[in-house]
Amino acid sequence: MPTEQQLPRLDDSVRVIALEVTDDLAELATVRAWADRLLQDLPEHQRLDALMVVDELTSNALRHGKPPRQVRLLRKQDWLSVEVDDACVDPACPRPPSAAGGHGLALVGAMSVSWGQWQRPTGKTVWGEIDLTGQSQTPDAAVSET
Repeated sequence: MPTEQQLPRLDDSVRVIALEVTDDLAELATVRAWADRLLQDLPEHQRLDALMVVDELTSNALRHGKPPRQVRLLRKQDWLSVEVDDACVDPACPRPPSAAGGHGLALVGAMSVSWGQWQRPTGKTVWGEIDLTGQSQTPDAAVSET
């Protein structure tokens, strides 16, 4: 069972909520329900985009990463960032789509205004940012690796 924790606000305008995820693909349903509950106030199209990003980043961490894993939602009024940590130091790399997979990061790119990853000595954080202003997103989301 995942463990949720609300982290202190980074400042008055950012709310951060984190969920620890166990090493089980069955956790995806729990993570989706958790995020859906937290994002109920969004218009449906934004909520569905955000849930797709949560699902794909978490799925990738479960399939290709190593524990421990954590999913975080960082939110301001017009902005949402989905961050997923895992302990694998190998970078997340898009791969050509096939029947066996390879669609996840392309979907994250399509649903996000930008996405990327931060490498740490103990693993990585893969993230996607979603514009909540109601303006349409650019078709070619920027990819940033720092």
